[in-house]
Amino acid sequence: MSQSRALENRIAGFTLIESLVALAIVAIALSSIGALIASTIRTTRAIEGKLDRLAATRTVLGALPDRDQIAPGAFSGDVAGHNWRLDVSAFASKDIALQPSAPWVTQLVVVTVQSPTAGAMQISTVRLRRRDAQ
Repeated sequence: MSQSRALENRIAGFTLIESLVALAIVAIALSSIGALIASTIRTTRAIEGKLDRLAATRTVLGALPDRDQIAPGAFSGDVAGHNWRLDVSAFASKDIALQPSAPWVTQLVVVTVQSPTAGAMQISTVRLRRRDAQ
């Protein structure tokens, strides 16, 4: 009976090698999960930054003066901690022939919003402006 009991005690536990292998597998799984969480956090911050810049850009575009009041040139300012620049110029395209007698002039409006901590966002649009009386 003592021999069978010694045999049971010998088979009942884990060896040191088995424990180390199990510990290594758990460590690899935890490091993979940690890397995934870090990547998710970076991506979330990047998306939040883009959404902040987009909101500031929409604010600038929404606050543009009436089409007859905006003149060609460059304007700049600050909204919600974001620096913005508005460039208004005559719209030129080789595919569109502008008639000098048309009552409207096409303008290219470019809004650039720079975040204090991240990159910049640029949105271009076209507006019509009533031609000045000559």
